[in-house]
Amino acid sequence: MRLPLRAAVALLAAPLPVLALAAVPAHATAGSDARIALRADVLPAAATAHATRTGAVAPQRSISVTLNLAVRDQAGLDAFLRQVADSASAQYKHYLTVHQFARRFGATDATVAKVAGYLKAQGLAVGQVSANHLTLQARGTAAQVGRAFGATLATYRDNATGRGFYANTAAPVLPAGIAAAVTDIAGLNDFAVYHRDSAKEPLATSHAVSGLTPTKARSGYNLTSAIGAGYTGSGVTVGLLEFSAFQQSNITAYDKYFSLSPSTPAVRSAGGGTTDLSGQDEVELDIEVVQALAPKAAVEVYEAPNSDAGELAVYAALVSDDVPVVSISWGVYESGETASNLTSVNTDLQEAAAQGQSVYAASGDSGSDDAGNGGTSVDFPASDPYTTGTGGTSLTLNSSGAWSKETAWSGSGGGISSTFATPSYQSSVNSGSHRDVPDVAADANPSTGWAIYTEGAWYEFGGTSAAAPNWAAFTAVYDSEAAAKSKSAFGYANATIYALAKSSSYSSAFHDVTSGSNGAYSAATGYDKVTGWGSYNGAGFLSAELG
Repeated sequence: MRLPLRAAVALLAAPLPVLALAAVPAHATAGSDARIALRADVLPAAATAHATRTGAVAPQRSISVTLNLAVRDQAGLDAFLRQVADSASAQYKHYLTVHQFARRFGATDATVAKVAGYLKAQGLAVGQVSANHLTLQARGTAAQVGRAFGATLATYRDNATGRGFYANTAAPVLPAGIAAAVTDIAGLNDFAVYHRDSAKEPLATSHAVSGLTPTKARSGYNLTSAIGAGYTGSGVTVGLLEFSAFQQSNITAYDKYFSLSPSTPAVRSAGGGTTDLSGQDEVELDIEVVQALAPKAAVEVYEAPNSDAGELAVYAALVSDDVPVVSISWGVYESGETASNLTSVNTDLQEAAAQGQSVYAASGDSGSDDAGNGGTSVDFPASDPYTTGTGGTSLTLNSSGAWSKETAWSGSGGGISSTFATPSYQSSVNSGSHRDVPDVAADANPSTGWAIYTEGAWYEFGGTSAAAPNWAAFTAVYDSEAAAKSKSAFGYANATIYALAKSSSYSSAFHDVTSGSNGAYSAATGYDKVTGWGSYNGAGFLSAELG
């Protein structure tokens, strides 16, 4: 269920091109003291009537910031990504390790030392650079942070929710010699990046066990034979990106009821982690879907604070740890993401593709109007070309429990990105200038949803955030079979998916969804902007790719 969407923050500015340089010359003194303003690091919420300024941040308050560093040789990275995703290229699926990526495209040791040295000179405590050499974390008092970035931190009250937050009142600035190396400074505000959708009951109602069980889901998506043959995700790690904690007791109850014996999910803290349980049902949905379909996969739950800094920290952790399969069920309409964070997350997702990580992101539950303003818009990060956007369907099983049909779910997020250009892998089905979303789909209708145990009770969950872990779990099954047969892992998912979908095996590997709509767009034969290529036919997909 796509409940934990980031808030529909109408007060955020229009999106900037993702590769636009975040640092823009400010009106400052010339010479060695020239300062550069990072204008994309201003939170527009603090400057509008939607929030009321209430005071100043206490000077001794501890503030953590995350700095993203510029990619070295962006043109070279772009070229590599085109080749590694092109099935006709000699570089197809020849991925990089984290160390190789850092050596070719991460910031140099000299650049890292220069930025870290500046931060330390301002009194900040600086952590280790991330393994990809693209992220630095630092901590100091509000007074120290303010001096380091020429920023005044003020307190505000959100007029819509009453929630208090702090934010910088103007663009942060850095010395010219430092600014060129920094694309984003996150942590100058704690305005929540992601929020829960308050309408829980229409998507999940508490009652006796109802919905897709592990047995029904395996049968419906034709995975029973693969799992029976021992391809259970063993040896594969699935990383779940989360902005909430969860309760293991609910996972244990789910596993006990369905006689599952997976390993206990491991928690990986990023940016300080979180103890917030407000989104626990989302996290538990993700875990239980993966365990239902890939019961022997290792599940690692990456938990981060619900903030700009937490967002950058968790993406940096997932790519620096080179987690082979990733599922993301949290997102925001594209213009609701700050331009600098969007650029930084896109960089991490480029690295994920270069390293062969399979990354799935829910496409949203608001149909073709993700922003909810009466127009058409899509969800980020599902819209990023280096993720596989997962849309939603309504699944019908026949009397024997096998797949009967799927139609497009009306809430399936999909449409045309306003930010990202059409990627090369999509050119054969997209003649426009911007990326289409989603890429694939799976069951997301709450009426045909998953039986999930959370908050001490059974619920039936739908939403595209049930589709993302579904595809992630299937990928873990795929990777375990590929390893057993000495074949290549799934890798950068869109490269594998589009190559197979455009082949003669499409009809046996996918369930093509041809009816239904999400508002502005309708499902159709082949690729469409509601369900992408459709859902996977497990045995057919595995046979076509792995024999």
